[in-house]
Amino acid sequence: MKYSLITTVLLAFTTVMMAQDSIQQGNISQDHTFENVVSSDGIHLGKGWIVNIDERLGWVQYDYKNPPPGNKNINKGHIDSKGIYLINKGSITTPTIAGFAAKITGIYTTDFGINDPAYETRTFVPNPADPKAFGILQEAFLRFDMNGNQALIGRQELTTPMIDADDWYMQADAFEVAHYTNTMLENNMFVLGYFFKMAGVWDSGAYDPVVAPRGGTDFYSMSQASFVSQTDKDNANDAGVVFGAYELSLDHHNVQVWEYYATDLYNTLFAQYDYKNSIDGFSYIAGAQFINFKEVGKLADNAKKDRAQGAPGRTIDASMYSVRFDGKFDFGLNFATGATKYSNGDGFNSVLGAWGGYPYFANGMIFHFFEADTLKNAASYKAQIGYDIMDKLWLGYRLTYFDLDPMYSKSSLNGKGQDTMILNGVRLSYGNRTGAYFTGTYEHQNLSEQPQTFSLRLIGGYRF
Repeated sequence: MKYSLITTVLLAFTTVMMAQDSIQQGNISQDHTFENVVSSDGIHLGKGWIVNIDERLGWVQYDYKNPPPGNKNINKGHIDSKGIYLINKGSITTPTIAGFAAKITGIYTTDFGINDPAYETRTFVPNPADPKAFGILQEAFLRFDMNGNQALIGRQELTTPMIDADDWYMQADAFEVAHYTNTMLENNMFVLGYFFKMAGVWDSGAYDPVVAPRGGTDFYSMSQASFVSQTDKDNANDAGVVFGAYELSLDHHNVQVWEYYATDLYNTLFAQYDYKNSIDGFSYIAGAQFINFKEVGKLADNAKKDRAQGAPGRTIDASMYSVRFDGKFDFGLNFATGATKYSNGDGFNSVLGAWGGYPYFANGMIFHFFEADTLKNAASYKAQIGYDIMDKLWLGYRLTYFDLDPMYSKSSLNGKGQDTMILNGVRLSYGNRTGAYFTGTYEHQNLSEQPQTFSLRLIGGYRF
C-alpha cells in the first residue's frame, strides 16, 4: 500500500489510483481515515539519519443508545463510548549501508487522565479492560534492499490486503514479521513471508484476561489476535500466518493474488483485478475482487466433529464477490461505487476485519459489518461522491446499504430478523506528508430492529 498525501489517500478512498511503495505492496485499502503508516519527510540529521515525529490528537465517540453499564441486548451489548487522546509517535531511520537499513518507532498514548473509563470500552485506543496511558515499541526492524531483492525482519507497520497496519483510528497496527519481496522481473512482484505476532487495539482479538491481559496494546501471536473462539486460539498454540503473493502490473492492468495460511485456524485467498485508464480529463478504475475463507488444521477437525454431532459448530467456509467503478475529474469532482455479495457460508464473524485487513469495496466510513448479527447471504452497496475543494482539502459523502438476510441475521434486542443496515457518512480531510493534517468523520447508522446510532471522529495532528 502506498501513499504520499492525504489527498492521495482520498484518491485511494475514491480509488482512482494505487501507488506503490518499496516496503508495502499490494492492494490499497480504500477506507482508512489516514494514510496507512504514512511517514513524513522527516528531519534529516545528516549522513542518512532521519527522524520522524507525529503528534496526533483526537476525539472519538460512539453513541449506541446504550450508556454504561450497558444492556447486552442493545446493539450487541456495545456501550456508548467517547474519549480524547494524544498519540506521541517518533521514529529514527539509519543510513543505508550495503543495502541494509534499520528503523525504530515508539508510541506513547495518553488521555491526560480526563476520560471516564466507563465510556472507553469501544473507543479502540487504550486496552478496554484496563484503560490507561501506555507505551509500545511499535517498530524495530532490519531491512535489506538491493537490485530488486528486499528482505525484512522485526517489528513493522506492514500493509498487505488482508493483514494491514490499518491506521484507521489513532494508531496503526504493528507486526512481528519476516518477509521477502522480489521485483527483479519488470512489472512482476513475488512475496513470501511469515507473521509471528501483532499489536493493534482495534484489529487484534487478543483480549483474554489470562492469556492476553494487555489486549491490543501489546504483541500477541497471530492466532491469539484472531477473532475465533478462545478454544480455537488455544488449539492453534500461538501459531502465526504464512503468506505469499504474486502481482502483475502491465499498462492499464493490475492483477494480484495473495494467500494467507493461519496454521490450525483458516486459510484466506485474496484475488483482485483492476483496469485503470484516463480519457480527456477523467481518470477511472474498474475492478473485481474475490476473497475466500476456509477452515484448516485443528479448527477444521473440530468443526467436522461438531457438524457430525449436529452442533452449530465453528465452521469457517465463506466467500465474498465484489466489483467497483471509481473515477475522478480534473476539476476536482470524484466518485466511488462498489458492490459485494456474501456467500451462504459460515464464519464471517470470525474473519472479517481480523488482523486489520479492510480491502473491501462496499464498506461504510466508520461502521462496517460488526453491528449486524451476520453477513451470511447478504449484499452491500456503496455510493460515494467527493470534491477537492482546494489543494489538500477534500469533502465527501458516502451511502452504504447492507441488504441483510433476516433468516440468518437476528437482532440481539428482540430476536427478530434484520433485513437492512443503512450508513450515511460525511468526511472532511486536509493535510500532506509534512505539516498539519486533519480528518473529521461523522456516520449515522440505521440497523433493523435496533436503536439508530452514530459515530464521530475528529483526528488531527502535525508531522515533522
